[in-house]
Amino acid sequence: MAGFRDFLGSVKGQIQEVSTSEAEVLADRGWLLLDVREADEFEQGAIPGSLFIPRGNLELQIEAKVTDKSTPLLVYCAGGVRSALAAFSLQAIGYERVVSMAGGFNRWKDEGRDWSKPTVLTPEQRNRYHRHLLLPEVGDSGQKRLLDAKVLLLGAGGLGSPAGLYLAAAGVGTIGVIDMDVVDASNLQRQILHNMDRIGDRKVDSAKKTLTLLNPDVNVVTYDVRLGAGNILDIIDGYDVIVDGTDNFPTRYLVNDASLIKRIPVVHGSIFRFEGQATVFDPYVGPCYRCFVPEPPPAELAPSCAEAGVLGVLPGIIGSIQAMEAIKIILGLGDTLAGRILAYDAMEENFRNYRIRRDPNCPACSIDPDLIQIAEYDELCMPHPIAAPIG
Repeated sequence: MAGFRDFLGSVKGQIQEVSTSEAEVLADRGWLLLDVREADEFEQGAIPGSLFIPRGNLELQIEAKVTDKSTPLLVYCAGGVRSALAAFSLQAIGYERVVSMAGGFNRWKDEGRDWSKPTVLTPEQRNRYHRHLLLPEVGDSGQKRLLDAKVLLLGAGGLGSPAGLYLAAAGVGTIGVIDMDVVDASNLQRQILHNMDRIGDRKVDSAKKTLTLLNPDVNVVTYDVRLGAGNILDIIDGYDVIVDGTDNFPTRYLVNDASLIKRIPVVHGSIFRFEGQATVFDPYVGPCYRCFVPEPPPAELAPSCAEAGVLGVLPGIIGSIQAMEAIKIILGLGDTLAGRILAYDAMEENFRNYRIRRDPNCPACSIDPDLIQIAEYDELCMPHPIAAPIG
């Protein structure tokens, strides 16, 4: 025992220890809190915002989860011993600024400082989302964000089907589905949420059955209504992302204006014959839909898929891209398609990116959002039903 005390004393002589009050100041300054206790200890309570890596896994996991070795690290355990050893190891592998909190979480908690009982994944969820948890960019915290997220699908058709399936599989906790159509045999060539047994059923009911069978973690909220000026603000309120799978200009303008008022990003997708495109309209960060399409084209120049046809697999590709963009927005990962159009040509099998910029004179995003008027736009263009799903 004396040998360990001597060793611990030697370790503490080579690291920096801080008091709990000093640690609180460092945390407020943006130092990354690193909890090196065991899982059962962490689940009983932790300092909010902490990164959890058990001491026994620290050397194996830290470089994947904290890639920048100049990141300042404030390490704590229950009493200050494991955190001292962890700080010593972190310095040895190249982390430049590391301190250990003397007294650990027990002293922090006894002094009445801020702590909370973290939300933890169940064993079943850890198994289901295991491949996500292996990704340092996602991990436990990212999966919890997905489970807490709310995404609204506009349409349970060609684009809404693959987007909804992948969002549900990823563990997005709440998925809203708006559609006022019924399942028809002609839908099944591309609308993979539905099947032969559901012909004649309401699409929102069919979508809910499919998504909840895929993942019971998901709460599917259905809206079997016409999306219009009178209800859109109430329907979209509280959602984190809107996935737009509509195929008519009146609805796109309506959704655009409402999303600006509510400041909700819209992941847009559209398809036609063998071509598709996707983008993200992030309110007041990138261009909005009216920057992209200031005026609707004449109806004869913008036929729907029902009139012009579409290859069945095409919406699967574009809808999957929409799901990816929605997940990136939720997790804050990578570069979204805000300010870019991703165009796909199935015949040439290629993707092209096109830049789009905010219009300083845009009638929607260049004015104060309080001045935006929510109105119907049916008279502007095509006579297709509002909220008709793409494809």
